Amino acid sequence: MQKVKIPRTIDPTRAAQKRLDVEGIIQVSLFKRLEESVEGVKRDAQVSLSFDLDEQRLVVISGKANIVVDLECQRCNEVFAHECDVQFTYTPYKGEKTEEEAPEEYDLVDLNEYGELDLIQLVEDEFILNLPQIAMHDEADCSVDSDNMVFGEIPEEIVEEEKPNPFDVLKSLKK
Repeated sequence: MQKVKIPRTIDPTRAAQKRLDVEGIIQVSLFKRLEESVEGVKRDAQVSLSFDLDEQRLVVISGKANIVVDLECQRCNEVFAHECDVQFTYTPYKGEKTEEEAPEEYDLVDLNEYGELDLIQLVEDEFILNLPQIAMHDEADCSVDSDNMVFGEIPEEIVEEEKPNPFDVLKSLKK
């Protein structure tokens, strides 16, 4: 099956009525915010989306996507490749009534002024939310060994002479 470019926007209600399935790629150049959040984006995103109506006649957008990004290890400061796989389920937000009716497993998503959904932004948001808070290699792959890390108290050899308090100067002004 040939991979095609995912459309930028889509009318989710119309797509759900047709029970549309979309599978394709999103080019790296469209992920500006993701590029700012990581060291680099290695390849285009592979995306699969399904539009459907549930038992409550709510529009359901479910999908999965994956991409490979470069992150900087916070332990050794080397760059490593991280595969980011996301799965999501959304329903369009149409006011307070939707928020009450929507099941917990659905996240709410806003539509633009034309009643369409920005698919690029939706997928990019999912990737950004899925990035690790503290990026690190697996301990086996990291160049910094856990035996070389120091936790807790600082050894006495490293502790310098006690430095004078910089606020002692203020005591002389008080007199």
